[in-house]
Order: sequence, then C-alpha cells, then structure tokens
Amino acid sequence: MTQKDITFVADFLTEHFNEAPELYNRKGKYFNVERVGQYLKDEDDDLVSPPNTEGNQWFNFLKDSTHLKESPLLFPYYPEKSLHFVKRQMEGVIDQCLQKPADVIGKSVHQAVCLSLYKVSQSEDSTPQLFKLPFLWNDKTSNLHYVLFTMLENSISKIHILRRHTDTSRSVSNGILAVEFGNFLNNSISESSDSRCYSCLDAHFYDDETVTVVLKESVQQEGKERVLAQLPLS
Repeated sequence: MTQKDITFVADFLTEHFNEAPELYNRKGKYFNVERVGQYLKDEDDDLVSPPNTEGNQWFNFLKDSTHLKESPLLFPYYPEKSLHFVKRQMEGVIDQCLQKPADVIGKSVHQAVCLSLYKVSQSEDSTPQLFKLPFLWNDKTSNLHYVLFTMLENSISKIHILRRHTDTSRSVSNGILAVEFGNFLNNSISESSDSRCYSCLDAHFYDDETVTVVLKESVQQEGKERVLAQLPLS
C-alpha cells in the first residue's frame, strides 16, 4: 500500500467512525456507519445523517444563478431524503411528461394494411416462434418503408422483404416478397443441390439499394461456414 492509500483509509475511519452524540437516543446507533446504507433504504423517513453540501460547487453555482435557481427544468433536490424517495419523485415527473405525447401519438396511429403471414394452432402452448429479425428501413428518397424479417420452421432459407409507401393512400407493386438463398453459393456443378444450403442469421439494410445478410450453412456439423453477403435490392 502507498502512503496515499493509507491516508484514504485513515480519513475514512476518522470521518465515519467518530462518535455521534446526536444519535445516542437511537437504539444501537452510537457510531455514524450508515452514511451509505441510509441512501438505499426504501422508506420516506428523513436521512439519519444528511450530507454536508457546504462548499459544493454545483449548489454554489445554483445559488449565484438567478435564472437557474427558479428554472422548472432542474429537478428539485431533497437533501434529507434517500435515493429511493428521489427515484419515486422522478418517475412520477417522467410519467407525467410522457402521458400527453403518448395520448397524441396513440390517437394518430391507425392500421394501414393487414397481411396474414401464417396461421397457428388454437393451443397457445404449442405455438412456435415463427417471426424473427424484424429490421426497419426508411428510404427517404423514394418515400418507401421496408421491413426485413425471416420466418422460422418451414422457410429458414428465405428472407422476406415487406415494402410500403410512406403515404398510406398509395400502394407499391410487390408489396411483400421472399428471397431464397438455398444453394446459390455452390462452387461447382459437382456439388449436390442439398450439400450446401444456407439460412439467414441476420439481415440489415446497408443503404437504400443494398441489403447485407449473414448466412450460415444449414447442415448439422462442426465448422459451419459463415458468409457475409451484400445483395442489390433490385
């Protein structure tokens, strides 16, 4: 240990373990060892040992600032309360701030189209997860909105592309289509059609005209090949 470390420990012991006569009337609390734990208690009681804010640069800055002192943008400080109390106060303020936008946005959203992708059995317990990798992309030049996703189970080698016009009153051709990778990466005609079948691990738009996909071999064996491919959207 360096002399600096020893000084830190000595200062800590001096500050936190000195006698606290004001606590003598509290059962079992004769020494000031609860300076950290008191902030973490989930209760509304005042702190046993409130912090000393004398010399704090932030508080001095607020006192000297006429505009900031009364600003509604600054969250009020409660020096006598625990962090749990402050957390509840802040959550209440945040909920209040978000309620109005949520109401406005919620009323402005409406369903533009409904596409049936698959059907599931009546039993919810046996329903498999079929929808995967939804990735959104907005082509601002052409005012088109894209959704990339894959369907598991019976179509793991396909990636689906949903395209909609941002103006819901207009439609575009080929609103939804699927691209099948299959065995298109076979190097020679001697390879069988089933020897190197690929499925999509991930897919994102690289730009307005290019889709980047991560492919893997579908065969169940060690050392599966991974391929990073960029496909033109056309």
